[in-house]
Amino acid sequence: MRRGYPNREGTNVSKPERIPLVYPCGEAPAPGAVREVAPGVLWLRMPLPLSLDHINLWAVQDGEGWAIFDTGMHTPATLDAWRTLIGPGAPLGECGPSRILATHMHPDHIGMAGWLTRKFGCELWMTRGEYMTCRVLVGDTGREAPAEGIGFYRRTGWDAEALETYCARFGGYGKHISPLPQRYRRLQDGQQIRIGAHDWQVVVGSGHSPEHACFYCAELKVLISGDQVLPRISPNVSVFPTEPEADPMGEWLESLAKLKRQLPADVLVLPAHNEPFEGLHARLDRLVAGHQRSFERLIQLLSEGPKRVVDVFGALFARPIDADLLPLATGEALANLNYLVQRGQVTVREDEDGVAWYRASTAEA
Repeated sequence: MRRGYPNREGTNVSKPERIPLVYPCGEAPAPGAVREVAPGVLWLRMPLPLSLDHINLWAVQDGEGWAIFDTGMHTPATLDAWRTLIGPGAPLGECGPSRILATHMHPDHIGMAGWLTRKFGCELWMTRGEYMTCRVLVGDTGREAPAEGIGFYRRTGWDAEALETYCARFGGYGKHISPLPQRYRRLQDGQQIRIGAHDWQVVVGSGHSPEHACFYCAELKVLISGDQVLPRISPNVSVFPTEPEADPMGEWLESLAKLKRQLPADVLVLPAHNEPFEGLHARLDRLVAGHQRSFERLIQLLSEGPKRVVDVFGALFARPIDADLLPLATGEALANLNYLVQRGQVTVREDEDGVAWYRASTAEA
């Protein structure tokens, strides 16, 4: 999982002019209620047992039923909300979902997909990278922490207590995911899907997750953005033990550039968190600028001398990092560092204990 801490805004770097976003859809519906935000497009909201306490779902009229975009986390509260939404006289009527389309694999997005597909006899639509990765991670449920994972976090500078907590919590990914269906319908970048009266284009990006799908309807000028673009927070972009040399930050920034190239500025963006907004290009520009400032602060810190991953949190995050946020902060800090290492701006070496130390390349000149 992720989130809960925005990137820190710099104070010593000139900022681009802030173009305010517009939030035209009003207050969010309560769990079990809906609000129409475009013709045939409904806004649903589900509770989350996290510091980020909600996720937005979207229902698009699809014949007599509804195409559901994302599902909520598999919890008793979400189950209650879904039971309130479907049935005689309920907001989604008796037909319920015609299909489930998941933006990506995180439990708050995919957690109820298995329950919904079994209960209503509908298909799950996902990209291959998200479906397969989710199956692998769910398969870790109940396993002991692998040596590779322990070594990965030891290399970042975690102490014995943090490593012990990691071992105790490992294998909990599938705890809030109803068993996935054993088959799915594959989504691919550029694919056109007919849903009800309109065509929707799949726009795939990565960085926050392996093969994240957004959905754009040109006729309605609506973009279902999942976690790829959020109006008030920056999605977590992390490196994980399974691929320690990965560059998800580079992939995410490339995905933001792709969205700006392919989509108009005046779409209504339906995000997974916070409220629907207008001002896509302005938000994309601000996200990129915020990360560029983070890189500058990080390079400045590393110019002062070698630092471990756990030593750079203050340059990146606006709040103290406690034990619960430590895995998220470590993954994102490493994503920033890997980005700079792979572009020659930072170097890394391991000490005799296998701990990685990072230094700005300019400091070695």
